[in-house]
Amino acid sequence: MSKIFVLNCGSSSLKFQLLQMPEEKVIISGLVDKIALDGSTLTYTFDEVKKKLYHNIPTHQEALKLVSSLLTEVGAIRSTEEVAAIGHRVVHGGSKFNKTTKVTEQVKQEIEELAALAPLHNPANLKGIEVAEAVFPLATQVVVFDTAFHQTIPERAYRYAIPKELADQEKIRLYGFHGTSHQYVSRQALKYLNKPDAKLVILHLGNGCSATAIQNGQSIDHSLGFGPLSGLVMGTRSGDIDPSVLMYLMGKGYSKDDLSQLLNKQSGMLGLTGSSDLREVTEKHEQGDQDATLALDINTYRIKKFIGAYAAILNGIDAVVFTAGIGENSKLIREMVCNEMEFHGIHFDADKNQRNEIEISSDKSNVKVLVIPTNEELEIAKQTYALL
Repeated sequence: MSKIFVLNCGSSSLKFQLLQMPEEKVIISGLVDKIALDGSTLTYTFDEVKKKLYHNIPTHQEALKLVSSLLTEVGAIRSTEEVAAIGHRVVHGGSKFNKTTKVTEQVKQEIEELAALAPLHNPANLKGIEVAEAVFPLATQVVVFDTAFHQTIPERAYRYAIPKELADQEKIRLYGFHGTSHQYVSRQALKYLNKPDAKLVILHLGNGCSATAIQNGQSIDHSLGFGPLSGLVMGTRSGDIDPSVLMYLMGKGYSKDDLSQLLNKQSGMLGLTGSSDLREVTEKHEQGDQDATLALDINTYRIKKFIGAYAAILNGIDAVVFTAGIGENSKLIREMVCNEMEFHGIHFDADKNQRNEIEISSDKSNVKVLVIPTNEELEIAKQTYALL
């Protein structure tokens, strides 16, 4: 038995979970947010009791020290020496990292070099590794890359139609993201269907969104590409957009940083409605706000396009699977996506959807529509334990 600590470090947050492996038992989980901002909050769940602590936490290292003290205080561990390994989520592993990897100085250097491909994520992920090395010096540090699961995507799908020499030199290709989520959910779906060769479309819908085509348990295409910006409409990210728009805006004086800010932080549902929170957008829609209604139409229209495209490359699909915060909780989004999809063999059951059942397709549907909660922390813990 081993205690595995899973750490997902953001620019101003630390999400954590301590698990007993291989039993897959969650001992404690929580989140420290607003690090380096006034009024930081440590929210944690221990023995299914949720608690909040308020502090002013100036750095990620201080945040992790606080979490370490909490683990001891509530009896989750006697000392940091009990933690066998720490599994870190790292968003971008480029084309080199296709599996879970132990941390070395070389690995850290390469994560830093890949920051240009995921500037909002990799620097924060690397910071998490460095503070964990300081606070848990005896634990084995392990990285699980979001991109690793998508290394099975064939070249015809991952290569862009730009000069080959340039693409190879600059390592420009489709990498894919949310890999731990898609891997976990696809495994659960194949187990539920009892069909290891089932053809799946996995819809990871949260503040970040992505779709993956799965065949024989492997990723063969994915909506996010070179960076985590393309594809579906997201909370603050635009998804697919004509590159001509960017060249036009550059001609109007927009800089690289301006465009990055625009597409990553000011677009998506936020740009369309003024809110990135789908619950608020849904409420506006229900109150008759036309911008909110249009935004939901744009969002779900884009999802339908990817289901259709993936049905074509898979030569049919056995199941469409909704997961992540929106996919698991928004009955409206699921209904809007599945309506008028009979041509693809999808027949939706509104009553099952309202009851939040696992299977929300009707009995006459040739394609199963499933709702399967993701568990990225458990997937990271399993991969970390396997590496030990």
